[in-house]
Amino acid sequence: MINLAIYRLLIAALLMMVIPTASYAAANVQVAAAASLTDALNEAIAAYEAQHDVTVTPIYASSSTLARQIANGSPAALFISANVEWMDWLEAQDINVQKRSSLLHNRLALVSASPDLPEHFTPGEDARIATLLGERDRLSVGDPDHVPAGIYTQQALEALGEWEELLPRLARGNDVRAALTLVERQETPAGVVYQTDALASQQVRVLGLFPPETHAPITYPIALINAEQNDAAVALRQWLESEEALSIFAQYGFDTGMDAR
Repeated sequence: MINLAIYRLLIAALLMMVIPTASYAAANVQVAAAASLTDALNEAIAAYEAQHDVTVTPIYASSSTLARQIANGSPAALFISANVEWMDWLEAQDINVQKRSSLLHNRLALVSASPDLPEHFTPGEDARIATLLGERDRLSVGDPDHVPAGIYTQQALEALGEWEELLPRLARGNDVRAALTLVERQETPAGVVYQTDALASQQVRVLGLFPPETHAPITYPIALINAEQNDAAVALRQWLESEEALSIFAQYGFDTGMDAR
C-alpha cells in the first residue's frame, strides 16, 4: 500500500509539471500585412512581444497577394491592407472579416537615387514626369494591375494627364518594396512609392509628394480574420490602435490620426 501511495504521488507530481507547460504555452498570432508596413510593424511587434507572452508572426507582401492567400485558407488572424479595396474584396468572398476599422494613412511620393535628377520635383507643379525621366528612362512603380501603391500611382498619373505616355515605360514591382529597390539600385532614375517607404530607405530621396486630390485616400484598414474568439489576436488588434503602437507608426511617417483620437 505504501508503494502504491508513493507511486500515485509521483504520477500526480509529474502531471503538475506537464499540465502548466501545455496550458500556458505562448500563443502565436499570424498577421498578414502590406509590404509597406514592414519596418514599422516589425518594431511594433517587438514592443508588443516584450510585454506579452505571445509570438507574433508577420507575413509581408502586396495586399492583393495576402488577400488571395487568406481567401485560399491562410491561417492569418489579422489582416492589414494598404487599401480598402482588397479588404472589400475579402468580404465579397464571404471571408469572416471582423472588427474592421481604418488604422493608418499614407502619402504617395516621387523618389530618386540618381544624382542626375533635381533635388526637388513636385508632380503636378513642375515639369511633366516624362520630361524629368528623359526619352528612354523608366519609372519604377508597384504593378498597377494589383499592387495598391501602383493603383494609386495610376490614379495620380491619370489625374495629371501622364498615364498614357508613361504606361509603356513602367517598371512594375510585385509590391511597393520591390519598386523601391529598383530605385535604390538606380536601375530606374525615379519611382513612385509611399512616403513611408522613402523615409525608411537610406538610398533614395523624396523629390516631391503627389497632390492628395489626384488619387484615392491611402488608407490602411485592419481587421480580424475569423478570429473574434481568438483572445491573443483580439488583444493584439486592440493594442495596435493604442497610443503606444500608433506612436511607433508615426515615427515611420504614417499618418495615425492621433490628434483626432
